[in-house]
Amino acid sequence: MDILDLNFLIDYLNRGGVIMVPLMLVSLLMWGVILYRLLLLKQLYQHNITPAQACEWLGCDIAVQDRSHHDITSLLLVTFMRRRSGHAALDRYVLDEAAMVVRAELGRGLTLIGVLAAISPLLGLLGTVLGMIGTFDTIAIFGTGNARAMAGGISQALITTQTGLLIAIPGLYMRNFLQRRVDNLERRLESLRIYLNRYLLNQGDNHLAQEGR
Repeated sequence: MDILDLNFLIDYLNRGGVIMVPLMLVSLLMWGVILYRLLLLKQLYQHNITPAQACEWLGCDIAVQDRSHHDITSLLLVTFMRRRSGHAALDRYVLDEAAMVVRAELGRGLTLIGVLAAISPLLGLLGTVLGMIGTFDTIAIFGTGNARAMAGGISQALITTQTGLLIAIPGLYMRNFLQRRVDNLERRLESLRIYLNRYLLNQGDNHLAQEGR
C-alpha cells in the first residue's frame, strides 16, 4: 500500500470518530468467519466419493478415511463410524444422528455473519447521531458562522454511515452465498443418508434371513 493511501485511510478513520473502532472490529471478525467458512466448504466439495464407495467404506478403518478424504461424504462416514453400534437396525438411527451433527456443522457461523452484517449499519447510524449532536453543539456555541467546525460533525455522520453500509452489503451477500453452498451440500448429504439407510436396512434383512435358516 502506498504511503499516501495509508495516510488517507488513517485520516478517514480519524474523521469517522470513535465509532470507527467497533466498526473495524466487526468487519475484521465478520470477514475472518467468512474466509474460514469459505475454505471449509470448498474442502467439503472436493474429492467426493460415490454412495456405492461409501457403502464399501463402512468396513474400513476410520484413520485411513480421515487422512485420505475430507469431503462431505467422508465427513458423514467418519461421524457415523465413531458412533455405530454394529447392529444394522440401531445403526440406521445412528446414521440419522450423524447426519444431523454434520448438518449443524455445515451451517455453523452463518448466523454470526448475518448478525455482524446487521450490526454494522446500526453502528453507522449511531455514529451519524453522534456526529449530528456534535454539529448542533457547535451551532449552539458558535452559531452558523463556524463552517469548519460544523463540517467536522457532518463529515463524521456521513463517514460512519458509509462505512456501516460498506461492511453490511458485502457481508449479507457473502452470507447468502455461503448459505447456497450449504444448501447444496445438505442435499448431497441427504441423498447419501438415504442411500446408506437403505444399505443398512438390506444388511439387517439379510442378517434376519440368515438367522431364520
